[in-house]
Amino acid sequence: MAMADFMNRVTILIPMLNEERALPDTLDCVKSLDPPADEILVVDGGSSDTSVSLAQAAGVQVIAAPKKGRGAQINFGVEKAQGEIVCVLHADSILPKDAVTVMRTAMADGKTGLASFTPRIAGPKGTRWGSTLHNWIKTWYAPLLTRPHLFIRGVRLLFGDHAMFFRREQFLEIGGCDERVVVMEEADLCIKLSRFGKIRMIPRWVWTSDRRITAWGRWRANWIYLKVGLMWAMGARERLADEYPDIR
Repeated sequence: MAMADFMNRVTILIPMLNEERALPDTLDCVKSLDPPADEILVVDGGSSDTSVSLAQAAGVQVIAAPKKGRGAQINFGVEKAQGEIVCVLHADSILPKDAVTVMRTAMADGKTGLASFTPRIAGPKGTRWGSTLHNWIKTWYAPLLTRPHLFIRGVRLLFGDHAMFFRREQFLEIGGCDERVVVMEEADLCIKLSRFGKIRMIPRWVWTSDRRITAWGRWRANWIYLKVGLMWAMGARERLADEYPDIR
């Protein structure tokens, strides 16, 4: 490994809870990245299914977070991570094969505080292009409506299915995710990390499951996303989980 790469080691951090259905494909993906990630770290939030044994059988490191909740799991995982760059990957998402190179290149820009891939929402019946397009547009209008002063600075609001990545040192400096927020904690993270530079989305796909849209239906899903977003913007952070049904 070249010295430049050593100084930009990449940790793929996967927070999970009862993900036995989606996890195998995600682990196959991260284990086949070229070049490989320097560390694959699965942070379990108390799974009661076979998720932990599946991850262990795949040969990746599994640690148990002391507190349940995605924000708490991310914080615990970043604290334990060995990489200078950390990518938070949902357990139902698939990265491009050259993801590690993409991340190193993006974070070599000192003016970038956080970056992500572009989510492509798909399932057994193919890509949901309408939802995919709306997800892209939302990264612009969400900061314009809720944080216009940041929008002027070029900040976009990104979300968990974007597979966002950042510098571990800066994440720790800003105190990580707000553990009281169990939904949209990533949007808060974008705002906090914007002090270090732009929040940008790289034009490379990360494939993410359409399982919520399948379970809720397209119109109900859009209503839930809109309602949760409005509640987040108005400061009702700790009530968001009540409006966001858990789908596995």
